[in-house]
Amino acid sequence: MRKWLQDKEIRAIESLDPDVAHYFTRGCGDDLVATEAPEAWRARRWRPRVLRDVSRIDTGVRLWGDWRMPLGVAPTAFHRLLHDGGEVATATGAAAAGVPFVLSSRATRRIEDVAAAIGGPWWFQVYLMHERSVTKALVQRAERHGATALVLTGDTPYVGYRASATGPRPLPITDDDALINIAEHLALDAGADPWPLIDQDPALSLTDIDWLREISDLPILVKGVLHPADAVACVDHGADGIWVSNHGGRQFDRAIATADALPSIVDAVDDDIPVVVDGGVRDGLDALTALALGARMAFVGRPVLWGLRTAGAAGVQQVLEEFAADIRHWAGCAGAARTADLDRSYLV
Repeated sequence: MRKWLQDKEIRAIESLDPDVAHYFTRGCGDDLVATEAPEAWRARRWRPRVLRDVSRIDTGVRLWGDWRMPLGVAPTAFHRLLHDGGEVATATGAAAAGVPFVLSSRATRRIEDVAAAIGGPWWFQVYLMHERSVTKALVQRAERHGATALVLTGDTPYVGYRASATGPRPLPITDDDALINIAEHLALDAGADPWPLIDQDPALSLTDIDWLREISDLPILVKGVLHPADAVACVDHGADGIWVSNHGGRQFDRAIATADALPSIVDAVDDDIPVVVDGGVRDGLDALTALALGARMAFVGRPVLWGLRTAGAAGVQQVLEEFAADIRHWAGCAGAARTADLDRSYLV
């Protein structure tokens, strides 16, 4: 991890309530996956090319939007725990940096406000809830307000075990914030608990990709894929893209690192099916390694959150601009004038 990011992470964590800091930093179980993820990228070794004209570096990519660099902001929940601006601030920073922002179903700012802050394309992350009418309503709201892709999270039939830092007390978040996009779509008796209806449905299956296709015209990426056979099955059921992810180590401790899972999934699907990846991407060289292994884009989660905590939208933009500078620098050093041209010939 570059020192500028490490310093930002330390400042962000030290300023947070211990349970909030624990929620955003820790993975599940023994925290093996979250710890191993960055090292898996760093284990790759490069064979840089020489005598290539790299006086100009093209980092642009087109994927359900035109983006300045092959990097995006992964969906994460409850941004108002980190900053009063919440997802509006995060989205504003991402838009200023020219990268895709993926809004979580567990957002703490209204879909309409986030979309207005972006003023252009963005993606919406979908949880299939027990009450499918809520999922349908959120998807269709996102589509009406400019979302250009849906990201179906498939790796969360149950939430991974994550112990609290200070014992069994809830996160300091109100239902007004946690349910800001959801409450209006629930028909509940007074005093009824909404959470059993809007928790993720463990009965989700491949046929739910078909169901999403019925309720929306947007392209669908399936997120949380680690097995090549699952990637093929998702595409067979209509997925337009595959997102290799282990949920930041928060769902299944001892899951394979995404850097290790990525190549076999790229090989399993047709070339016209884009594959993106997240998990432990902490600098531009990690992102370029993902591209060389076959990903179209790499996505970051926690680094963006540290920027949000320390300086709101400006902090998010700063983190992403640092990544952009890092990507351009290392692409040039590798002899790649276009990041889209990277392939496994650059790696040992």
